[in-house]
Amino acid sequence: MEATRDDIEGLFELQRIDLEIKRLSKELDELPQRGIIVAARDKKTAVEAKSEQVAELKRATTKKITRIDDEDASLAKKEAGVQAAIDAAHGDFRNVEARTKELAGIVRRRATIAEDRAAVAAELDKISAMEAQISLALEEIGAKEQEAIDSFQKQGGDLKLAIAKLEAARGQVETKVSPQLLDVYNRTAARSGVAIGVLDGNRCGACRTVIDGGRLIDLRNQAPLGMCPSCKRLLVIA
Repeated sequence: MEATRDDIEGLFELQRIDLEIKRLSKELDELPQRGIIVAARDKKTAVEAKSEQVAELKRATTKKITRIDDEDASLAKKEAGVQAAIDAAHGDFRNVEARTKELAGIVRRRATIAEDRAAVAAELDKISAMEAQISLALEEIGAKEQEAIDSFQKQGGDLKLAIAKLEAARGQVETKVSPQLLDVYNRTAARSGVAIGVLDGNRCGACRTVIDGGRLIDLRNQAPLGMCPSCKRLLVIA
């Protein structure tokens, strides 16, 4: 295979650049911050769902207290009216007795309502405490997520810049290699990663396969550049 010294040097330089780009790209893809960010967002979603449940529970509990307060206000008004009727009854003992029983019933109901309200208020306090815990958890998750994002942007940005510089350098090296060889190299690299090696005695310097006598002779006849009959990679033949 026809190739100049510049072609061969250019091919090895392209391979060095491509392998470094591949290494940096893998490092970029495997940055631990990615996992931290995803985990934080998943956790935040779960906590936000819990937050909505707690908020709904708080709304329902608040409505209970409102209903209790409304009933108590109504009973308080009724209690005042019955007491006023008793005060105005004077000597009408039957009326006073009936009103007194009614008043006692109202007082008992208001006492029960007061107990219910205390229980619901205690429940509301617990819900409010849960809300505070959830809010704090969301703040902590958000801080951890932002820290990972900042770190990822810094480290990832540095890696992307390094890759961009290598890609620019690759473009300059490509001009030193003949278009035909460049096409063969690119197709081989896309298939195998490592596209070029050096013939090492009777072995392929890339796949390390032993090349038998007849094929070895044919390969040497392709000097200075041939192709491994086994892995189909380019081989520099000294």
